[in-house]
Amino acid sequence: MKTKVFDQELFTKETAMTPFALTDVLTETAGKNQKKLLHFWQFEQAFILGMKDARVNDLSKGVKVIRENHYEPVIRNAGGLGVISDEGVLNISWIFPKEEISIDRSYQKMLALIQKAFPELTINAYEIPHSYCPGKFDLSVGGKKIAGIAQRRVKEGIAVMMYLSVFGDQQQRSEIVRAFYQESLGNDYGKNGYPEVWPSTMTTLSNVLDRPLTIQETKNRFLQALGIDETAQNALNWIKEKKQMNQFEKKIRNMQQRNKQLEELNHVSTL
Repeated sequence: MKTKVFDQELFTKETAMTPFALTDVLTETAGKNQKKLLHFWQFEQAFILGMKDARVNDLSKGVKVIRENHYEPVIRNAGGLGVISDEGVLNISWIFPKEEISIDRSYQKMLALIQKAFPELTINAYEIPHSYCPGKFDLSVGGKKIAGIAQRRVKEGIAVMMYLSVFGDQQQRSEIVRAFYQESLGNDYGKNGYPEVWPSTMTTLSNVLDRPLTIQETKNRFLQALGIDETAQNALNWIKEKKQMNQFEKKIRNMQQRNKQLEELNHVSTL
């Protein structure tokens, strides 16, 4: 089964909900049409909150930290915890028909893919407890986390999503996430399933390779690992061509509803 590739311009503050709506539409399409899809996407400056993050003791204090550091908060339509995404972070959604792959197998496939893309590195999968968004499929080199994997299942499709820290100031990213939890949780920081973030537990691909690495080279390595040489298409344009904009707009409305809490906080702060 051939894999179709999508790529995007940077998502901005105004389009922060778009990639999550796109992922849902693409995942439904993969299941319905028995297709494999690969979607690269990036944010300009976003702090992606999991649903659990929206239930911290005082979200307004945490959001204040995010905005003071010039990131845009957005609550994703999946579980997990907060991650930062900016121009040095590549998000990769690898999407399959659900019947083709189990939950654990899909994680293993993403691990195998990045190992093939970067054969000069020893990349392991196990939880890095004091990283942000810790989980059993944290990807690390030399004990330091470079990426995390999550899944989303929609109808007959499954999206395996990886955020990969390619370059940039990972120390600063981690400090912002730590400050978010410290401010929003207060005395409950590090408790109830929220991470006590240690910036020293995380790094970037550039750091472990000990050389500059671009996003484009990183994408090329993944495409080469999959044996793909086709030109990537803009996912939103493709959805328009396939006359799926009604479906996309419905997903955007769902995201807007999920993020209403943030809109209300933003409204209060500007009064």
